[in-house]
Amino acid sequence: CDSGFGKAAAKRLDWLGFEVFATVLDLSGEGARDLQRTCSPCLTLLQVDITQPQQVQQALLDTEAKLGLKGLWGLVNNAGVCVNFGDAELSLMSNYRGCMEVNFFGTLSVTKSFLPLLRRSKGRIVTVSSPAGDQPFPSALNLAMNTLRHELQPWGVHVSTILPSSYKTGQSSNHAYWEQQHKQLLQSLPAALLEDYGEDYINETKELFQSHGHQANEDFSPVIDAIVQALLSPRPLVRYFAGPGVGLMYFINNYFPFSVRDRFLQKLFVKKTLKPRALRKQHGFDVHLNNNNNNDEDKVTQ
Repeated sequence: CDSGFGKAAAKRLDWLGFEVFATVLDLSGEGARDLQRTCSPCLTLLQVDITQPQQVQQALLDTEAKLGLKGLWGLVNNAGVCVNFGDAELSLMSNYRGCMEVNFFGTLSVTKSFLPLLRRSKGRIVTVSSPAGDQPFPSALNLAMNTLRHELQPWGVHVSTILPSSYKTGQSSNHAYWEQQHKQLLQSLPAALLEDYGEDYINETKELFQSHGHQANEDFSPVIDAIVQALLSPRPLVRYFAGPGVGLMYFINNYFPFSVRDRFLQKLFVKKTLKPRALRKQHGFDVHLNNNNNNDEDKVTQ
């Protein structure tokens, strides 16, 4: 809850009268200080790195001690990082592992740790995920939450997933951050792979990511509204589409043929104008070969 959806959700839920336990990476950071300044004494700050099991367990103990006989009504999973940009072959394995540690294993660790409290209260699990989890990349987190939804139905625990459109959270619009990621990627790629794709191809991908981040929405209210609805509704939805275009994307994905889905994805998200360098060279060779063949045919005809 240092920033983004987490901090906004903590403020809204505190304003609504919930007793909020807000986890932050740094108790002395600006995000934590802002929550202390603006929220009621009912909000409790907990310093937690969700990739560290000991800190997750300590947060559980602190929460149980503060709640006493009261139950825990809801768990809102919000932590997430995005450090990959570009083609899968170009992305570093260290980035894949870093994303999984936070976005999947960390979230799953927190959820499993707090499940006994949620089962006793027949409460709610609300997870802010990403539409990229289903479009176009398979998401371990979305699948795990769907599995939990089925398994926890007999316990009376409702599981909902929030799927936001594009919002300015985390590092999404941080120009210096993406420049650093870009530089690290170029330095880490094998020379042969960089030759096949081309630095101009990778530069275009970086520029598309930065453009996407700058155009993202700064108003988090659709996401926060969805979180509140998932916590308070007598019959919460399985999925909440928070922001423009997400519902349409899922509709096309579920009901249209692959050819239409792929064209939609290319037009709406990818928008690349360059092909990898090796493919451009191959295309140029094919064109040259075709021209030569045409000239030979003309000679034979004459």
